Amino acid sequence: MTEEVQMYLDDAKEKMESAVDHLEKELLKIRAGKASPSMLNGVMVDYYGSMTPLAQVANVSVPDPRTIAVQPWEKTMISPIEKAIMNANLGFNPDNNGEIIRINIPALTEERRGDLVKQSKAECENAKVSIRNARRDTNVELKKLIKEGLSEDLEKDAEAEVQNMTDNFGKKIDAMLAEKEKDIMTI
Repeated sequence: MTEEVQMYLDDAKEKMESAVDHLEKELLKIRAGKASPSMLNGVMVDYYGSMTPLAQVANVSVPDPRTIAVQPWEKTMISPIEKAIMNANLGFNPDNNGEIIRINIPALTEERRGDLVKQSKAECENAKVSIRNARRDTNVELKKLIKEGLSEDLEKDAEAEVQNMTDNFGKKIDAMLAEKEKDIMTI
């Protein structure tokens, strides 16, 4: 019977870890005034009729903290790449010299920084909700095991373990939010 308990605990941990991983990806998309190649991660380029991630048709680099440089591997791709960046609605204004596309990252206004912090907090809250849902689902399954003969003491210990995981992942999310907030508010 304890194998089943361990299985539910492992499953809960996996769900909580995936919520944190998802949060990390979402926080990367929230731009904090400094240029980063990850800002263009979602950009898809029409590469001879098929939608292809930008990183597969060009080299994306950051020559300085306020600039992203996109060097297409084929010169003919400069226009489709520029169009894809504009269509991605990232608020960027790409500028090309025929060989390389440069994107200047404007400094963030105080109001924009506040919006980004709010957005970050919302993403963190979503992750916490996912973690609490994993806790709830696991506890429901553990209660079912009592009916199948699991002792109440073992069930209570397992619930305490789930709560401990929930608390630890919650702290991890709070730390990620504090880091992102600091990143956004640093001028």
